[in-house]
Amino acid sequence: MTRPLTIALDGMGGDVGPDVVVPAALRVLKTAGDALRLILVGQEDVLLARLAEFKAKGHPRIVVRHASQLVSMDESPAQALRVKKDSSMRVAINLVRQGEADACVSAGNTGALMATARFVLKTSLGIDRPAICTTLPTVRGHTRVLDLGANVDSKAEHLLQFAVMGSVLATVNGIERPRVGLLNIGEEDIKGNEQVKEAARLLAASDLHYIGFVEGDGIYLDDVDVVVCDGFVGNVALKSSEGVAKLVRHYMVQEFKRNALTRLAGLIALPVLRAFRRKIDPRRYNGASLLGLQGIVVKSHGGADDLAFANAIQVAILEVEQEVPRRIDAHLAALHAERQAL
Repeated sequence: MTRPLTIALDGMGGDVGPDVVVPAALRVLKTAGDALRLILVGQEDVLLARLAEFKAKGHPRIVVRHASQLVSMDESPAQALRVKKDSSMRVAINLVRQGEADACVSAGNTGALMATARFVLKTSLGIDRPAICTTLPTVRGHTRVLDLGANVDSKAEHLLQFAVMGSVLATVNGIERPRVGLLNIGEEDIKGNEQVKEAARLLAASDLHYIGFVEGDGIYLDDVDVVVCDGFVGNVALKSSEGVAKLVRHYMVQEFKRNALTRLAGLIALPVLRAFRRKIDPRRYNGASLLGLQGIVVKSHGGADDLAFANAIQVAILEVEQEVPRRIDAHLAALHAERQAL
């Protein structure tokens, strides 16, 4: 009998750990079919106590796996690798390597998660460096952006590999021929540093649907399905966008509270404001994929609530069902064969 699709959850990772992971797991299981099983990894007594609070102790589709250590949010990746060999993060990733789980989801320390996943699972053939990819809303749909911080000194060849991985992920999400753009300081061919210009030449010679350079605002204008950039640039762009979103929300709340008339206007506009909030709600886009590994690992935001963490679990389920690592391997093999033929 084939075992059910199984996701290992780092039960202790993130800002609040099991207080989010346990209700998120139960939220997903309410809507998932019987073919899904979740493994909660962490301090057994803590996890069982949280399950008991939700009257879910002994849930038939939840397994608790004990791990005696946890990785703190400010711990160095090297420290986590060397000393925390029985951490909830490490044990959850080990379950993927051992074939007991199909994917791992963690809200823990990003650097430690990437370092541990790379050490345990190894990179796919043809991938020099894994990348962090997430989905962002646009005016008419979504775009995928990578790398978001795993690599801060990427070469042109690495950017090409990121483009392949991002294209595969976009295809998994229903886009037949994803448009790929390189994040740059301008759209003209003369703009950018040598790294970006060389990456543009490699992309133009590939079988990807490369559309050229994309400026920062283009990420959100639905002109591109995959945006490729160095991890340093990508992380700055992402955090800047998050800051702008918080600024807009702050000023909107401030203005609606300014006096009785603006409060009344706020009440009238409430349905529109709620719809707007839903469209840009970061919880709906939680779950960044660690692409380029011989296994599936999804990173949840450290401050995610149970709705957001549940979305990260759904991202992992989709990647398992669509066999993302295998599809990346196949695309890279085709690219390598094409280059050899030239």
